[in-house]
This record gives sequence, C-alpha cells and structure tokens, in this order.
Amino acid sequence: MVHFVGAGSGAPDLITVRGANRLREADVIIYAGSLVNPELLSYAKPECEIHDSAYMTLEEVLEVIQKAEAEGKMTVRLHTGDPSIYGAIREQMDQLDEMGVSYDVCPGVSACFGAAASLNLEYTLPTISQSLIITRMAGRTDVPEKESIESFAAHQTSMGIYLSAGRLEELAKRLMDGGYPADTPAALVYKATWPEEKSVICTLETLAEAGRRENITKTAIVLVGKTVAQRGYERSKLYDPGFTTEFRQGTDTAEK
Repeated sequence: MVHFVGAGSGAPDLITVRGANRLREADVIIYAGSLVNPELLSYAKPECEIHDSAYMTLEEVLEVIQKAEAEGKMTVRLHTGDPSIYGAIREQMDQLDEMGVSYDVCPGVSACFGAAASLNLEYTLPTISQSLIITRMAGRTDVPEKESIESFAAHQTSMGIYLSAGRLEELAKRLMDGGYPADTPAALVYKATWPEEKSVICTLETLAEAGRRENITKTAIVLVGKTVAQRGYERSKLYDPGFTTEFRQGTDTAEK
C-alpha cells in the first residue's frame, strides 16, 4: 500500500502524529527532497529504503512503488506541506489505480498556515475578510484563464500566493491592477516554520523592493490583504456575551 503523507510546512514536529507513524512504519520512503525538511527522515527505521523524488520522473517513482508492492512492502510518498495543494498527487493516484495499488492520504500543514502561525495572523477577521484564496501565478504550468491574479484581486480578500516569489514586481502590479490598493498590507515569508525562516511585512507597493532587499526569490509565500495588518476588525459574535448559541444563552435573545 502507498500512503501519501503531508510533511508539513517545514518544522519536523509539525507533521501529524499519523504522518510520523506512517514514516516509522514505512519500508520505502519517496520524499520531495527539494522542499521537504530532511530531518523528517529521522523517523524512518534504519533499514528503510529512501528515494529523493527531486531527481526522479513520475515513471521512476512508479517503478519504485511497483517494486515495493511486488515485495510486499509499504511505501510512504512524502510531500511538502499538504499533498492536496500543488502536490501533483492526482496523476500518481490515477497510475496507481491502473496498477491496482491501494493508497490513502494523510493531510499536512500547508505553507500558508505555517506562515500565518509564524506571524500570528488570522485570515478571517469579522468585517475585514471571511475568505482565503490560495493561488499561484502562471509559470511553466498554466493557470486557467478564469483564475487570473487580477480576477481574484477584485475580491480584495485574504490571499496566499504560492510559487511566485521570483516575480514579485509582476505579481504586485497584477494584484493592484485587479483592485487591491497600493497600500494593501502584504507579507513575504521565506521557508515558513523552518529554522532559517525569514519574514517581511510590507505593502503591495513595497513588496518587490522587500524581496530584493532580503534576497528572497524562491521557497516563499506571499500573503496579501487587510488581515495582514490585524486591525480594524469587529469582535466575533461567537464569544460575545450578548450572542446566544446552541450551548450558551446570551443577554440579547433577539435573533441575529
């Protein structure tokens, strides 16, 4: 069997308990060496066979899995962050279906959540933003036309933008062209939750300059929106003494 496991955003102790157990049990681990913290491999048993997929094609990954299956071994496919976000797991699953190999997925902490934790951010502040858009700019992999940076920027909600740190000037311009004001708060977080993490709070207008100043060109996430500033919001109704819930009678019993 193959277990797709989310390694988390970087810190080795941010992997889930289930994910760590899968690593301990694995006979074969295929990990995304370009992004996964190698410290996570310390969970593996000494005799575990380990492959770095940064140097492998999809076909080579499948060949390793097929061999492990023939030998009755359990494989962990260790992906950075959460496998469901830019993990290219569907194409692997489709091939495993054809091969008759069973699999499951163990979620992980994605970079946008690791970055939020590092900066003590909440993306969903009442009256400021109640949505989080996760996206990326088009590169060698296209983005559907209806999912352009400009179209998402028109909502002016919280955004976590992956795989775009090398083109910050273009990114900032497109976000502003789409509707965000130039003074919209932004953050650039390099290797969120890793020991070498670096973060910069800025605005869209100063985003590109901040990236140049800090020499951040890859392995970083861009956060955009008023929630980055963490001010100007209204108190949540959930803990308001006047708000009645299923579990607590509020002082104001009027329906809201």
